[in-house]
Amino acid sequence: MRFNGTMRRGLGGTAAAVVAMAALTASQAPGIAAHEAPPKERPKTDEVKWSHVPNDDSYHTELPPLQSPKPPKAGKKQSPAAARSWAEAGIPATVLAAYRKAESALGKTDPGCRLPWQLLAAIGKVESGQAGGGRVDAQGTTLSPILGPVLDGAGFANIPDTDGGAYDGDRNYDRAVGPMQFIPSTWAHWGQDGNGDGRRDPNNIYDAALAAGHYLCAGPRDLSVKADLDRAILSYNHSDTYLRTVLSWLEFYRKGIHPVADGKGTVPKSPGAGGPNKPKHPVGGPGAPDGGIIVGPQPGSPQPSPSTTPKPSGSPTGSPDPTLSPDPTDPGTGSPDPTGSGPATPDPGTSPDPGTTEPGPGCPTESPSPDPTGTAGTTESPAPDPSTTEDPCATPSGSASTG
Repeated sequence: MRFNGTMRRGLGGTAAAVVAMAALTASQAPGIAAHEAPPKERPKTDEVKWSHVPNDDSYHTELPPLQSPKPPKAGKKQSPAAARSWAEAGIPATVLAAYRKAESALGKTDPGCRLPWQLLAAIGKVESGQAGGGRVDAQGTTLSPILGPVLDGAGFANIPDTDGGAYDGDRNYDRAVGPMQFIPSTWAHWGQDGNGDGRRDPNNIYDAALAAGHYLCAGPRDLSVKADLDRAILSYNHSDTYLRTVLSWLEFYRKGIHPVADGKGTVPKSPGAGGPNKPKHPVGGPGAPDGGIIVGPQPGSPQPSPSTTPKPSGSPTGSPDPTLSPDPTDPGTGSPDPTGSGPATPDPGTSPDPGTTEPGPGCPTESPSPDPTGTAGTTESPAPDPSTTEDPCATPSGSASTG
């Protein structure tokens, strides 16, 4: 149940003059980071060891539509399937910006990881329905708390309080917090300041997305390699059903997305954080052997060294587990043999209908395939941004993952 091991994250040399100039430039020009860490030296082995705690695999089980999203045409009525596809492809603008910003940051500090923002979007969809349809303010902080179930051992895992209730409001037991569902004990270890306000707040999508990116990139992972991608997703939630669900959304978002107004995203109907229906038991059911959280590191263990002191709304020291850290005991494929941790999810190996609009410059060029039979879950009517008529990334252009 505890962290056993260390983690080395080497940092390359940095010229003092470059750092000083970057800080000066950032202070004078909005939108430029005040300090950017140099690219990390990629470790040869993954030395982070985490303990598996079963029965906390609480996540949304809806699968993406079978067809790729196509912008609605003026004067032409959409079929229900097309309307659903377009609605699900809409990501709240601030949430989408946070994912893309995290990808950009990791591209500079850990380029060897090759983190795609669509992976953050897929995990954010499954964990909280994109922050409950994008219920965030202009700074990216959720308008109301997004909390997982109380981890008091009654159906779910038993994790006594580690943050004094600072993040989750519970002084007795921990709960997963925020749009990326970090457990307080893991947040203290992996929390990041993604929006540059000097605080690390798991309820802020910029902070949470960047922290999730660091978590997924732990060790020497290259997420363009299929085995490493699987391993990273499984470290977020050790469940084969979870893996296939996330991979399905990853493929869907690689086929095309468009921004929608904050608060206008599709809200999931399945039980889980960010939706109207609260989970009463793990996806796999009581006692299911597959699925669960990864408990954070013991106090005193080396940390990934975030650049700022955590000062969220409650300023705790715990470290939530967003389901992001590697399990070195995994045989190497990153895909453990599932034993039934939830509703059966079809194999995500078949590509959806590729018929979409032409992708624009900068759009992803390759993508894995979503679940060909994933039609579970109800959806809402599309709510595209009125100002957005067509997404330049609405068409697939290949497959990005290897292996």
